Amino acid sequence: MIALTDILIRLAVAAVLGSLIGLERQRHDWVAGLRTHMLVCVGAALAMIVSMDGFNDVVNKPGVGLDPSRVAAQVVSGIGFLGAGTIFFLKSEIVKGLTTAAGLWTVAVVGLAVGGGLYIPAAATTAIVLIILAAIKPVERRLFDKNKYTAISVQVGKDRLDIHSIQQVLENHLIGIKEVRLTSPDELTDQIKIAVRKSSSKSPESLAVLQELQKLPGVNMVEFVSH
Repeated sequence: MIALTDILIRLAVAAVLGSLIGLERQRHDWVAGLRTHMLVCVGAALAMIVSMDGFNDVVNKPGVGLDPSRVAAQVVSGIGFLGAGTIFFLKSEIVKGLTTAAGLWTVAVVGLAVGGGLYIPAAATTAIVLIILAAIKPVERRLFDKNKYTAISVQVGKDRLDIHSIQQVLENHLIGIKEVRLTSPDELTDQIKIAVRKSSSKSPESLAVLQELQKLPGVNMVEFVSH
């Protein structure tokens, strides 16, 4: 049987480790922050303690078939419902909250480890998670942001659209075009929305691109919009 002081220590350690990851998420204003991560970690630790020590009075009785580890096992799958609440779809192909959901799942497993008395693996996992969340993100942005897209909206007078001139301006700034959409908001205006690849050397948000597009004949307005 686990001593009461040991149980309290395990719950306290779980709260501390959960708070470290929660603080990192809270700093970026994600839905699941400090308190959520602490609660998940402490709850998972308690579930493991109950699995290990909560059925001692019945598990050894004749005719009783019981697998206490199933309580802890359900934490791993059950945390998925909470993680799903942190994921939301902004629009087609854009999903936010997956990292936070994965973090919650990992925090739950950390709590299980602490509840089982595996302090060193739990602390090591927490440190690795913090490195992944804090240190890897700048590297990820540097390596992969160039593959993301933004959109440029150009409004021109009716029948005055010169797509070749617009394309030439973008090519001069090393901006690749993913797709082009042409609409007519009203009888006097044509609008072209261009999804462009972000260049690693020159950002499409630069003022120079806007100024050059604005100078093209017939252009009434140029702006960057969400793609």
